[in-house]
Amino acid sequence: QVQLVESGGGLVQAGGSLRLSCTATERTSGINLMGWFRQPPGKGREFVAAISLISLPEWYSNSVLDRFTIVKDNGSDTVHLQMNSLRPEDTAVYHCAAGSYKNELKDARFDYWGQGTQVTVSS
Repeated sequence: QVQLVESGGGLVQAGGSLRLSCTATERTSGINLMGWFRQPPGKGREFVAAISLISLPEWYSNSVLDRFTIVKDNGSDTVHLQMNSLRPEDTAVYHCAAGSYKNELKDARFDYWGQGTQVTVSS
């Protein structure tokens, strides 16, 4: 059973930065995609960013584009989410996810989820 271990959440002032990390405890042949989702207080889960583990593509939600960057450690099953210019509306529990895709993100399925890490941005 694949487990995703997250780290790096915390409290930061608006305009600040945080870096989240996620490591998969083992790789299965079916995993070629990792990403981040978030759930703001009182709202549903939303997509943040994802990255292919076998190729170049990265995907971002419009709300974080040009502020957040997802990167992968080549040769390991670890991804990082660098979050800059944080805003109070970025406050949420951030969940790492792993799964697979064929050609486009819209075809993706995320089968494994982390427990989540809290990110709080104060104004």
